[in-house]
Order: sequence, then structure tokens, then C-alpha cells
Amino acid sequence: MTRRRNSSALAVLGALAAAWLLAAASIASAQGSGPSPQDRAAAAAKRVDGSFIRANAAQKQTPDWPSIGLDYAETRFSKLDQVNAGNVKQLGLVWSYDLQSTRGVEATPLVVDGIMYVTASWSVVHAIDTRTGQKLWTFDPEVDKSKGFRGCCDVVNRGVALYEGKVYVGAYDGRLIALDAASGRKLWEKNTIEGQKGSYTITGAPRVFKGKVIIGNGGAEYGVRGYITAYDAASGEQKWRWFTVPGDPAKPFENEAMARAAKTWDPDGKYWEAGGGGTVWDSMAFDPELNLMYIGTGNGSPWAHKARSPKGGDNLYLGSVVALNPDTGKYVWHYQETPGDNWDYTSTQPMILANIKVDGKQRKVVLHAPKNGFFFVIDRTNGKFISAKNFVEVNWATGYDKNGRPIEIAAARQNEKPGDSIPGPFGAHNWHPMSFNPQTGLAYLPAQHVPLNLMDDKDWKFDQNAPGRPHAALGWNTGKFANVEPPTSKPFGRLVAWDPVKQKEAWGVDYASPWNGGTLTTAGNLVFQGTADGRLVAYDARNGDKLWETPTGTGVVAAPATYMVDGKQYVSVAVGWGGVYGLAQRATERQGPGTVYTFAVGGTAKMPDFVQYRMSKLVQGVKYDPAKVQAGTMLYVSNCVFCHGVPGVDRGGNIPNLGYLDSAYIENLDKFVLKGPAMARGMPDFTGKLSADDIESIKAFIQGTADAIRPK
Repeated sequence: MTRRRNSSALAVLGALAAAWLLAAASIASAQGSGPSPQDRAAAAAKRVDGSFIRANAAQKQTPDWPSIGLDYAETRFSKLDQVNAGNVKQLGLVWSYDLQSTRGVEATPLVVDGIMYVTASWSVVHAIDTRTGQKLWTFDPEVDKSKGFRGCCDVVNRGVALYEGKVYVGAYDGRLIALDAASGRKLWEKNTIEGQKGSYTITGAPRVFKGKVIIGNGGAEYGVRGYITAYDAASGEQKWRWFTVPGDPAKPFENEAMARAAKTWDPDGKYWEAGGGGTVWDSMAFDPELNLMYIGTGNGSPWAHKARSPKGGDNLYLGSVVALNPDTGKYVWHYQETPGDNWDYTSTQPMILANIKVDGKQRKVVLHAPKNGFFFVIDRTNGKFISAKNFVEVNWATGYDKNGRPIEIAAARQNEKPGDSIPGPFGAHNWHPMSFNPQTGLAYLPAQHVPLNLMDDKDWKFDQNAPGRPHAALGWNTGKFANVEPPTSKPFGRLVAWDPVKQKEAWGVDYASPWNGGTLTTAGNLVFQGTADGRLVAYDARNGDKLWETPTGTGVVAAPATYMVDGKQYVSVAVGWGGVYGLAQRATERQGPGTVYTFAVGGTAKMPDFVQYRMSKLVQGVKYDPAKVQAGTMLYVSNCVFCHGVPGVDRGGNIPNLGYLDSAYIENLDKFVLKGPAMARGMPDFTGKLSADDIESIKAFIQGTADAIRPK
């Protein structure tokens, strides 16, 4: 009897199991039993090489976004038009992904076959399945957060490179790391700053040209010598390195280009002691037909021209576009946009390769809008100057002559007295990517002005930490004083649609603040841009009409990307307020973690909850000696101001303003600045740099300033 009951039960269970298997098979048949996301990631990434990037760009539509600027020319122009000026109003959220970061997010996502690779602050890499918005893997290079002060401009990262199954990321601390695209497993890493003196970082995205991973570094504020390095994509072996400025003339120059450059520097300034600058911290592009890669070089170290080169000189190759042979790293040509840089006018801003008609003839050109406020058109075959026109107001030059030399205003170099530099060191255009639409013939450019008053520091000495010198306690070497007098120029942010043939603005949109996001343009007659006041906006590329917008919860600085998955077009943007301006300033009352938002026509997902920015009333009640306020002012400038802003005057960005903290924080300031708990979030340790009396003086400045500006 028992056996029969057990047999009967087993039969029932067997029938149920068979039915379940049949149902599962039917579901799998209906849904399709495709490869797993990990398998897709492995297969897709293995296909990405130079031929793939060129083929993607050559297609009638560009289904993938395989390189940081979409293509080798860095146009950020997508041929997709499923989302267009006619239906963009129907865009809705499909999914959002928490990057779990609180600092700046500057990366453009890469997407191939629906697998997204994007970075957050502190160089953390995320791989995401765009079909679901779910994480595949993350990789944290575990940068020492107590060393965050070694970079000028937030602990940001602008993205990764893909090549033959690998993901490449430059870590903030100077390591170049290769990861397995399917799993995130580290395959190799190289220290790009080994053997060099000074405080170097990496914040830019690597590029891979002809089997070589190419990366530059940041650090010109800290006294370093700029260079760019190529590594074998498979093994990580260093293949070549090209320095951007000459080294110690008592030693042999590395090549003829450095020997020529040295003739444009005054050795009396001992420029090599402060490195000279010229760091390649962002832009690169590549023309496979010409076999030329193009880089933009950075500012002088120190900023002050007279301090590093007293008798003048152009100081090659600062502030330049330089063409190199990607096989050897050999110099081919250069065009210097800001000879004898005196204002932190880097040329590292994103450049675009385009073919346009100039005087009725088709020309292969570089389009470039660097910090100095002029939009340049340069022949990319030989570096010859074609034209330049200022796209914002400038007060350092009236224009460029036929030979491509700026026609400088003499007063711009007379820096014995304080004066507004227009544009200032934040640049008329900073790292935020511009895009170029060949259908409209327009470049879409995030333009801006952040007021800053500058004056030469005639007593500057390299690495001398003295109160009143901007951020000198943290290694800055500018040779300039900042805001000795309040700036008189006005801040602004603006989207400019620029015609590079006519060298004039076609249309523009004004914003509430500087520091707005990079742009994306498409064949659907659209321009997408995020804003400092927390929106993602779509404009008609032809006339600037606003067609759609959505809130993002916090300011946007990165550029969007668009791509096709399973026949549907998506738009994604990585959001996270920050960068050098965003450390201490903001234009929104909301804040949130770094987030990737993905939109498509018909999307109905709910936006994540936005959090109100928490800011207390002005600090009050901290006891202090008024006699210490002046000394505290100078110490605050040399230790605190670029991160925390002016107490109570600025409102705080992704780092809080000290004038709005609870009084307990200021009363116990020593516990935060001397091996404090915030070191785990990037706060420097001021042990050995600030005495107990120094800290009391800084407390006096913070509370004294709050008391001075408090409404009576």
C-alpha cells in the first residue's frame, strides 16, 4: 500500500516536472534564449578595433558608440534619426542606474551591442546591460582618497576606451589599467608617472590608435612637465613617450622638437624646476588616412609667463595643437594658439576633425575652441592657420593676424596690478565636449565665463608655501594671486551654435550659470545638452528651439551618448555635479548621487527621488579672536578656498561651504583637518602644515566672515 502511494506521488511529481519543463521551454521559445549579458559583452568588445570604429562611423546610421567621441574624428555626431525633432517630445525615462558617487561625473558612456561602460568619480568603472539597466560588474582601482588634493579639478574621470576585448581606464593616481570587458577582471596595469617628479594625475579618457593605448596626464598647477605616452594594447609595454615642453638644458634633449622648443624659453627662469607644464590631460583625435594623431597641450607651470620665462618667448609647445605619428610618437607639426601663455589658457579642450569648404575649396581641418575664447580652424594636413574668431568677449587680444599670431592687447600682460582676465582660467570653453553636425555645418559649443581677478606674484618661488598664495599648501604653483580685488566681470553660461566657415554664431541659448554639460548632435536635427541647473535639454539643431527637457536632480557636466539596441534608439547621460567649478559652486537646490539616465521614445519609468540640498543657516556662536581674522584669511586662501569657496558667500558645490556648517564642526576644526574622518572622502591631512594657532586663525576667518555678511 505504501509503495503504491509513493509510486503514485512520484508519478504526479514527474508529471508536474514535465509540465514545468514544457512551460519553461515554451517561455524560452517565445522570449528567445539569446546569450547572457556577459557573453554579449565578451563578443561585442572583442570586435572593437580600428576597423570596427571606422566601419561604425561609415554606416548609414551609427548603431554603437565605441569610442569616447563616437568616432576617431571626435565629432559626437550620431547618424541615428529614429529620435528626431518631430518626436523628441515623447522621450521618457527607460531606466536609471546609481553610480554610487558624490563627486563629479564627467564621462561619456561607451555602448557596443547594448553593453555600456562608464566611469564615476575616483575612476570607478561600471559595466551596465542597457537592455535592463542592471549592473554587469564594477571595478574600483582603489585610489587612495587622502591623496585627492593632488589634482586641481575634482576626482573626476572622463571615460574609458574599448579594444579587442579589453576596457582601458586611467586611474586618478596615474595608473593605466586594462580590464577584461566581460568580467571586469584586471589584466594589467602600468604606472604612467613612474620616474617623473611632481604631482601627476589622470582624469582624461584613453584612446586606442593602431593597437596602442594612448594617455596623457594632468598636473601643470603642481609643477610638472607634460608628456603623452603610448602603451601596447595587448601587453601594456610602453612603446613611446613624447614630452610637450623641454627639460633641463644641461641635459641632452630627447629629440629635435625639444631642441627647437628650448629656443623659445628663457633659461634664466629655470623653467625646468617648475616642470614647465603643457600637460595633455584631455583631448585627442586621429586621422587614419593621414596617419596623424592630434593632441592639445596645457598651460604653463607656473601660470605667470614672467616667472617661468623672464625674457619672454613663445614657450613651445604650451597652448598648442600638435600632430604626432601614432606609430612612433614623432613630432610632425604644431600650431600654437596662445604663445607665451600667461592666463592658464590650455588647448586641451576637445577638438573635432571635419571636412569643410573654405573659400570654395574643400579642406581637411581641425575645429578647436580652447580656453582663450577664440574658435580656430586649422589645416590638419600641415598645421597651417586658416582662421580664428572670438566666440565670447575677450580682453587679452583683438584677433589673429594672417600668420595666425594673436594681436595682443598690451595691458593683458601688465599684471603688476590686479585685473579681470577675460576669459579667466576656467576658460571660455573648458573640457566639456562640443559636437559638430555636418548636416547643419554647425559646431555646438558650451561657452562660459567665470570671473577671476589675477595679479602676478613677483616674489613667487617654486614650491614655497606661503599664506595668501592660492592653494600653495597643497602644492599649487601658479605665480599669481587670485581675487586680490573683487572681479568686476559677470559670470555666464551659454550654448553656442557656431558656423566655422563664416566664423560667427548661428544661434545661442543663455543659461543660469557657467559650467554646463557637453553636447551631442544627431541626424534627427537635434542637440542634447545637460545644464548646471539640473536639466537635460534637446534643441532643434537648425535654430535652437527648445523641444524637450527633463529634470536630472543635480547639475550635469558630462556629454550624452546615443545608440541603437534591438532596433530602438536610446539616449544616455551620466550625471554628477562637479569638476573644478562644481567643487564650491552650484546652480541647483537639489543634489543626488552620480546617476546614468537612459531615455527612449515611449519610456515610462519613474525618475528616482531627488534630494533637497542640505544647507544650514550661517554658522554662529563659534568663539574667536577678531585679531586673528586677517591671518586666517591668508591661511584660508592657501589651504581651503578652491575646494570650499568663500565662507557664507559661495553656497557650496559637491564639497560643503564651511560658512554653512553646524558650529560644532568649526569649533572642532582641528579634528577634521588633522587626520580627520573626511580623509576617506578626499579631505587632505594638514598635519605638519597647520599649527594649532593656524587652525584658530582659520576658525576666526570662517566665523568672522559669516558674522560680517549676516543680515543685520
